[in-house]
Amino acid sequence: MTVNLATTTSPEIGREIVAAGYRTNLHDEGDGFPVMLIHGSGPGVTAWANWRLVIPELARQRRVVAPDMLGFGYSERPEDQSYNRDRWVDHALGVMDELGLKQVDLIGNSFGGGIALALAIRYPERVRRLVLMGSVGVSFPITRGLDEVWGYQPSLESIRQLLDTFAFDRSLVDDELAQLRYQASIRPGFQESFAAMFPAPRQRWVDSLASPEADIRALPHEVLVIHGREDRVIPVQASLTLANWIDRSQLHVFGRCGHWTQIEHASRFARLVNDFLSEADVMASGAL
Repeated sequence: MTVNLATTTSPEIGREIVAAGYRTNLHDEGDGFPVMLIHGSGPGVTAWANWRLVIPELARQRRVVAPDMLGFGYSERPEDQSYNRDRWVDHALGVMDELGLKQVDLIGNSFGGGIALALAIRYPERVRRLVLMGSVGVSFPITRGLDEVWGYQPSLESIRQLLDTFAFDRSLVDDELAQLRYQASIRPGFQESFAAMFPAPRQRWVDSLASPEADIRALPHEVLVIHGREDRVIPVQASLTLANWIDRSQLHVFGRCGHWTQIEHASRFARLVNDFLSEADVMASGAL
């Protein structure tokens, strides 16, 4: 199933490419060394909804590519409604190949962090630096918050409860945002594909998105791990484990922050990421 982008007017619509055989909606802004952003897995999510506050900041210094991942947003839904980590990794790699990107910096949020981590493990030469934000990728007992996110059934009350779970700062969650996210979750095809991704029992999906410890420990990349201290969706312990296992890692924990680091602390998040990626820019130029 595919949404007709030609008849849809929304800032969430970027441009369409065919990646790994699937029509894919993506945002492509700025110039410079490319950074690809992989969004999370909330109901009705799109790349734009996830990254809209940081795309303009990151695009000041680099090319930013942010696709709607397979089955999400305005990208194609496979007819077999079958989703797994390898299929999403192949789709992300297909985006890079279609755009001619031999290597990227990679940022993954939550579910997207698990995909970014798996891609870096499988194709280390295609990733320069890696940022994992509120990321899955290691096994942990599923939280009530994540179980509710993946088990979402469309209603305005359910979306309000999820938004309260996502954000530490409840002032970010108002009736207008709840209505927008609810409407996004019931667009044609959105809930059908979302419901097919993470059916109960859902602990198995946490485990299936996790990469083996030995593979994580073998990562050669510089990795920035970011988490909100008050995250009720992905436990901060997951990022502590990642930082512990990855030799060339640094960990930044935002206080007074839930699962929405890139929204609740957008400017600070963008500065932190830009500084981390700029180190690689300087090294590549031979200045160090």
